[in-house]
Amino acid sequence: MDQSDELGDFLRSRRARLRPEDAGAAFSGGARRVPGLRREEVAHLAGVSTDYYARLEQGRHPHVSETVLEAVARALRLDDTERGYLFELARPKSPSPERRRPAPLPRVRPAIHQMLDVLNDVSPALVLNHRSDVLAVNHLAKALITDFDALPHRDRNFARFVLLQPAARDLYQDWDRVAEAFVASLRLAAGRHPDDRLLNEFVEELSTKVPEFDTWWAGHRVDQCAHGTRRLVHPVVGELTLSYEILALPADPDLSICLYTAEPGSASAETLSMLASWSAPTGLRGRSSSEAPSS
Repeated sequence: MDQSDELGDFLRSRRARLRPEDAGAAFSGGARRVPGLRREEVAHLAGVSTDYYARLEQGRHPHVSETVLEAVARALRLDDTERGYLFELARPKSPSPERRRPAPLPRVRPAIHQMLDVLNDVSPALVLNHRSDVLAVNHLAKALITDFDALPHRDRNFARFVLLQPAARDLYQDWDRVAEAFVASLRLAAGRHPDDRLLNEFVEELSTKVPEFDTWWAGHRVDQCAHGTRRLVHPVVGELTLSYEILALPADPDLSICLYTAEPGSASAETLSMLASWSAPTGLRGRSSSEAPSS
């Protein structure tokens, strides 16, 4: 992904969504040919010259200060995630041969596996990296979503399952909303890891295989999707409404746990408990095959 092009596209998309009244100022100038704020209006709100802002939007200002970026973020009403994304894009990283090579998948620490085991009877849980590769998963998550351990290594990816597998469209009642959220998360990851070849190839694959993908990607939504609600229709136990949280692992950079819970005493809690009983493995469970090193 070219960060200069992405920076310009992102800034244009953010100003296109704002009306003058939304930005807290009234501008004159007659009829508008395009939606949203003009460049000169953003420049005015940010306290910089129009030429300076135009160069920034064109990717021709490599040494922009934090003060200016903060001012632009305020002018465009960026939320915290969008602001962080803007800073990432405005600080291009010099590519190196080491960064072009895919890094091996990190091994999940035994203590994290133990945590997943403890959660087996109450909460579906997965360990993910920035690409949404599934690095570890407990049996309740396998029963709820899909058995990632049974898939080829390339397919052990949560976003790939949601966006490319027909079963996901049946599982999620509001598949469009869920899929668009995964795309927003992938775009955020692409801004933070512009030289991740596997991620860039995955994005290209999605653009050819998912009809809705190009529209969602062009919308430049970026989102950590750190928490929310999922409404599912499981083929065995039926409907569930679950909350999810993405929990960072400070000791394991780039890894996080996706954890699902049901409201205590709810019908979904009973259904999830039924799924846990139905899916409980017999005997000792072997170590997750997703821990095996990638080829």
